[in-house]
Order: sequence, then C-alpha cells, then structure tokens
Amino acid sequence: MSILAALRDRSAGMAGRCLGLLASGVVLLTLALGPARPAAAAECSNDPGPGVDWSKCAKKMIMLQGNDFKGAVLVEADFTLTDLSRTNLDGANLEEAVMARAWLTGATAEKANFNRVEGYRTGFDKVTAAGATFAAAELQRASFKDAVLTNAVFDKAELGRADFSGAELTGARFRYTNLSRADLSKAKFEGGLDFSRAFLFLTRIEGLDLSSSTGLEQEQVDLACGNAETKLPPGFTVPSSWPCPFD
Repeated sequence: MSILAALRDRSAGMAGRCLGLLASGVVLLTLALGPARPAAAAECSNDPGPGVDWSKCAKKMIMLQGNDFKGAVLVEADFTLTDLSRTNLDGANLEEAVMARAWLTGATAEKANFNRVEGYRTGFDKVTAAGATFAAAELQRASFKDAVLTNAVFDKAELGRADFSGAELTGARFRYTNLSRADLSKAKFEGGLDFSRAFLFLTRIEGLDLSSSTGLEQEQVDLACGNAETKLPPGFTVPSSWPCPFD
C-alpha cells in the first residue's frame, strides 16, 4: 500500500471515531435532559374558565360578561372594546393586556395584576379590586366610579382625567403617578393616601381630608384643585389659586 493511501485510510478512521464520539455525546445529552418538549402555547381557542391561558390572544369586540377567569393568565391579551362586566378576575394576570374602551363593570378583581395594561376610557365602574396592582398602567380617562380599590397600587401609572367618584381608596398608593386632571374629589378613604412624587396638575381634591396623607409636598398641592373644605397636612398653606374653575 502506498504511503498516500495509508494516510487516507488513517484519516478516514479518525473521522469515523470522532463522529462516533459526537453521536454518543448527543445521546448522553438527550438522556440527561430528557426528550424535547414542544414550546408551551396559549390556549386561545379554549373557552373561558378559571386558570385559562389566553396569553397574547386576540379577544377584541366580544361579549365575555359573567365568565369566571379566576387565576387566568391573560398577559398581553387584546380586549379592545370587549365586555368583561361581572366577570371573576380574582388573582388573574393581565399584565400588558390591551384594554382600550373595554368595560369591567361590576367585575371582581381582587389581587389581580393590571400592571402595564394599555387602555383608554376603560370602564372599571363598581369593580371590586382590593389589593390589585395597576403599576405603570396606561389608563387615561378611565372610570373607577364606585370601585373598591382598597390597598390598590397605582405606582407610575398614567391616570390623566381618570374619574374616582365614589371609589373606596383606603390604603391606595399613587407613587410617581400621573393624576393630571383626575377627579378624586368624591373618593372615599380612611387615613391617608401615598402621593410620593405624584403629578397633581389640576387634580380635583375638593373636600378631601389629606391631613394624614404621605409624600405630599407644597408644590404638588399648588398645582392641584382644592377648596375651603380640603384638609391639608400640618405646615401646608392653601394656594391662592383655589378654588379652580371647572373646565
């Protein structure tokens, strides 16, 4: 056998041994990790029900009133113009859901996650949402009339022109929240609210007892709209611009 032929045979043998070792390694890795599993998929075609996974599902302009979504995963779902009134959303995760002009009248949503939802004129009237979180939510012109929002968290939320008439806000938190032109004047609460670094430009606070509220600064109060019945924390002065005209 020529030297060249011998070298070719030797190279082929080495390549075969390498391929064999590689295949053995793949087998061992497969055995260690287990069989490949398909990626989890949202159950968009499933009927409403407790714990249903509708992540990123398009559920626009449909009637879902009265359904039970307790503990449901509704992350990034699109509920534009959808009727969610009287639904059970207790413990549901709606983070980053789209809720423009959706309405949840009379729904229960205790400890639900509404963080970073995107909405406009969303209706939360008469919602029972104690302990729910709305952090960084975009809810301009939302209506929270007569809602139960005890211990709700609205940190960094956009609530321009939101209406809290008759809402129960005891223990609610509005840290870094944009409440410009929002109406809190007819809200109900015991003790104080947390307004740390909140933006209160023309926020209606007429008649409210804010004497125990925390995070308030004189500059915030100067921007807001109160009246002679508004009670401020000790050391604050009543702005000369009060009362504000109604627009």
